[in-house]
Amino acid sequence: MLRVHGGTGAGCLRRAAGRRRPHRPHPRAPDLSAFPRAAWLRAERDVLAELSAEDLGYGDPRGAPRLRRAVADWLARSRDIRVGPDDILIVAGTAQALTLLHPVLRAHGVDSVAVEDPGSLGTRQHLLNGGFTTPPVPVDEDGLRVDALRATGASAVLVTPAHQFPTGAVTSGERRRELLRWASDGGLIVEDDYDAEHRYDRPPVPALHSVFADRVCYLGSVSKLLAPALRIGWMVPPPRYRKELTDAKRFTDLGNALLPQLVLARLMESGRLERHLRLLRGRHVRRRDAMIDALAAHLPGAVVHGAAAGLHLTVTYPQEVPDTELAAAALARGVKCQPLSWHRQLPGRPGLVLGYAAGPSGAVAEGAELLGRTLRELTRAPSRPAAIGTGAGAGTGQTVSGGTG
Repeated sequence: MLRVHGGTGAGCLRRAAGRRRPHRPHPRAPDLSAFPRAAWLRAERDVLAELSAEDLGYGDPRGAPRLRRAVADWLARSRDIRVGPDDILIVAGTAQALTLLHPVLRAHGVDSVAVEDPGSLGTRQHLLNGGFTTPPVPVDEDGLRVDALRATGASAVLVTPAHQFPTGAVTSGERRRELLRWASDGGLIVEDDYDAEHRYDRPPVPALHSVFADRVCYLGSVSKLLAPALRIGWMVPPPRYRKELTDAKRFTDLGNALLPQLVLARLMESGRLERHLRLLRGRHVRRRDAMIDALAAHLPGAVVHGAAAGLHLTVTYPQEVPDTELAAAALARGVKCQPLSWHRQLPGRPGLVLGYAAGPSGAVAEGAELLGRTLRELTRAPSRPAAIGTGAGAGTGQTVSGGTG
């Protein structure tokens, strides 16, 4: 019997699989075919008609004031975060937010940033590239284990409390209080508000920043709301970091491109973005349900995690087949998925991270059927195919990218 855990993306393999087109989408991508092209084009035309010649010069490196006001209103409505436009820094996605944070944290004596385990491989690699150690902290059904966090001695931690990647765990109320007590002792929480808007079976939990703004650096983006290609996100840092981060943004790129910022602001102000999100939720729920039904039929004994929210499911299975081998064999059949072990530093059960949001329900069901067939054949096979490497020094030409949003 398939078990589904409702409360409980990371690299993307870019390897050719013969002539087959992979069925499985990236686990961190929404339904990109639903991008509101007509609404975006109308808003872009309106913005261009309103722009003065002076507006086309160098702007505020913190971001367009109009977008920062719109983001402040959005955060108040959707995440219970009460901030003003001057508290917000517009960035090119979560990846750039982390890049800007690196030198600022080091200047404040931070050399170790604890991370969730399992947790995003891409985010961990980003921190390692920034010169930080990344001690792993186990995640269970209640979220990050704060007792284990204290044992690491790290002075900062990066968490995804609204919908943990990849397990889908939602940080419980007691764990949130423990984590905030840890921060009150001098720790910094970097809150990646991953998948917070994509809740299906329950209301979203409030952001940690809404409770303890002085010790939480909040990160968000439109990568899961609209499209990763827009490269628009925001950060709400603690006040003591604000000037340093603004300077870092100025010296990095002088600020994001103006036109997409103003178009996004218009979509937020008009309510069009919220209508788009409601459309996505309906599509995503249908595709999630199709995947769960197909997994129940073709992977009996598997356990599904993270079904209550998000754009992906994590599946663990009882068979003694390494998840890297299963992912490699599935890819050869056109099913793209991520081994759960990619996202681990600590040992754990084998599993797969499966995206469902970006593909039609028929392709989702077909992918699950092929996956079940592949696992059955591997369980019986006397010899197995080569496993997929992590892309970090595996030397096989496979790369891991797009892990931080």
